[in-house]
Amino acid sequence: MSESARSALVRPAIHITRRSALIGTAGLLAQPALLAPLHAKPLPHTPTVWPQALQVPGGVARLSLGPAATRPAAQVRLGDTDVPLRVVGDAIEWTAIVGIPLAAAPGDAFITVLAEGGGSPRLVPYTVAHKQYKEQHLKVSPRTVDLSPEDQARYERERDHQAVVMATFSDQPAGVALASLRMRVPVPGRRSSSFGLRRVFNGQPRNPHSGMDIAAPTGTPIVAPLPGRVIDVGDYFFNGGTVWLDHGQGLLTMYCHLSGMDVRVGDVVKAGDAFCQVGATGRVTGPHLHWGVMLNRTMVDPALFIPA
Repeated sequence: MSESARSALVRPAIHITRRSALIGTAGLLAQPALLAPLHAKPLPHTPTVWPQALQVPGGVARLSLGPAATRPAAQVRLGDTDVPLRVVGDAIEWTAIVGIPLAAAPGDAFITVLAEGGGSPRLVPYTVAHKQYKEQHLKVSPRTVDLSPEDQARYERERDHQAVVMATFSDQPAGVALASLRMRVPVPGRRSSSFGLRRVFNGQPRNPHSGMDIAAPTGTPIVAPLPGRVIDVGDYFFNGGTVWLDHGQGLLTMYCHLSGMDVRVGDVVKAGDAFCQVGATGRVTGPHLHWGVMLNRTMVDPALFIPA
């Protein structure tokens, strides 16, 4: 006798009809201990990777580059410049973290992955979805909207300097690899203005808001959201007191309108270190922190890096 035949003799026969299965299921559902509350709220979704992906203008794309023994080099074309991208992961899978400009048109886009040894590069496509940002009207000092020749010249000098700062691309500026890009909010307070708002100053449209505003009293300490190195400290026409931190591979953060700056270029800060204070310098309507996050020379929504 075969082994399968012998097993069939010792096992009791089981006959399950569709009707009996339905009756059994109904009995289980009828037990109060197994019933879910009728109005139970779904558990909030907690992201497991940071930043969160949101493929819209001003958002972030997370693009799989597949496996490789070493970290691939990837870049994106901005205007007439190829800008290097942040690539994270390991030999099993590498991921490019791509900042999408606020001016990006909805539709197809791509990044370029360079081949080792001078081979042909490959394109990794993605799609940018439409997003409609709100509009905000503000009243500020007329001299910060209609610039005098002197102020215009100052602004242009500062713009050129800031372009050099924003082009920073380093590996591990704080001396350690970041285990996560989840950031802590740099200052407690009410979010007084969100990223992407279309700004209208004294009735004149200007560039969309490129950061997150957090209202807080002058002098409130601001802490570093991640480990980083100070790459710029200055007092600028529009931004007032300003500090830039470099967190590696094109991830930078900016802090504006400061009343005090307790660091110098080259200083290294740890996450949670207080390094400057809230103020009302530059073009402002009251004391607050303007907090900006930059990826691959592109300002992106800071909300994608912090818990909701």
